[in-house]
Amino acid sequence: MNNQKRSAALITGGATRLGLAFSNLLARMNYDIALHYNGSVDAASVAKKNIEKLGVSCAIFQADLSSSDPTDLVSEVAARYPNIKVLVNSASVYDAASIANTSLKTLEKQFAVNIFAPFMLTKAFANTFFQNSDTEGQVINILDNKIAFQQYSYAAYLLSKKSLADFTKIAAIEFAPKIRVNAIAPGVILPGDQRTSDYLAWRVEGIPLKKQGEVEDLLKTMQYIINSNFITGQILTVDGGEGINHQGLNAEQFNGQSDQDT
Repeated sequence: MNNQKRSAALITGGATRLGLAFSNLLARMNYDIALHYNGSVDAASVAKKNIEKLGVSCAIFQADLSSSDPTDLVSEVAARYPNIKVLVNSASVYDAASIANTSLKTLEKQFAVNIFAPFMLTKAFANTFFQNSDTEGQVINILDNKIAFQQYSYAAYLLSKKSLADFTKIAAIEFAPKIRVNAIAPGVILPGDQRTSDYLAWRVEGIPLKKQGEVEDLLKTMQYIINSNFITGQILTVDGGEGINHQGLNAEQFNGQSDQDT
């Protein structure tokens, strides 16, 4: 099947880490792959070769989502793949800073990549591929289970991801029934290389299931979303229960004593 007939998927940040895993998954699901990258040109070239070995077409597209117009990316992709059916907004930037220590530049970058780009890409995706079409498509936004917390040490990042979570629900209403819009919020699954083993052990202690997740858990979640035609506007949190493990302080925990003991 040539790329004029086979369905295709656009994955932002698709050359590395989770984005690469999603790109490979969609290729295995027989989608041609429009793989976006920013600076990882070598990784994108390797990903392209490996994806093509799976029997589908793959083209790479460079764009700095913090400074360029995201709609230009969709126009470039449409010229190569006019049958895009899936948009995965996986590209993300992650800079730690409290509100007191956040510069305007940091704030603008977090919002530009983590919410403004998905917003404009979704708009362009809908207008380009579905405005005059009877076919159906879907958008999958990649969040973070931190949206369940109020961790001010990541203020700008966290606010941008919380906004993307709300955008998921708003877009699901606007673009139904043609386009389903959902999101995945990963927990401790693919930590950065700078995270030490003792840090990961400490994080696992706060997870009810007492284990680190695997990339395969996210891939199964994405497959479920893609194959389930009656789900939209949902955020599937894949974190072993970490995001709900906050009971709040109470008298029963105070010094290990109950009210009856005091």
